Amino acid sequence: QVQLVESGGGEVQPGSSLRLSCAASGFTWDFYGIGWFRQSPGKAREGVASITNRGSSTWYADSVEGRFTISRDNAKNTFYLDMNNLNPEDTAVYYCALAHPFTGWGVLSDAQYDYWGQGTRVTVSP
Repeated sequence: QVQLVESGGGEVQPGSSLRLSCAASGFTWDFYGIGWFRQSPGKAREGVASITNRGSSTWYADSVEGRFTISRDNAKNTFYLDMNNLNPEDTAVYYCALAHPFTGWGVLSDAQYDYWGQGTRVTVSP
């Protein structure tokens, strides 16, 4: 079955960087999308970034554009979220999710994603 395993979370100071990883396994689909989402206590889950397993398209939420970068290593079937210049508002549990089929519509909407990882916590505090 589909498995998504996130790693790389932790506690850092404002202005720091972190790299989150999402190892995907258990499927052989030719084309799919991977999204990174986050959720803070009392807030709705927010789509942060999305990428497909082929091609060059990426999508970002306005709140992270220019600070976060989503990428992939197809050989390892692993997806990454590089987060720079972190601030306390970035504190959340971060999840990766897989969409298949991937339509290209609503790519930062959690309704488009079918499989979810367990999440990794990121805490940004002085």
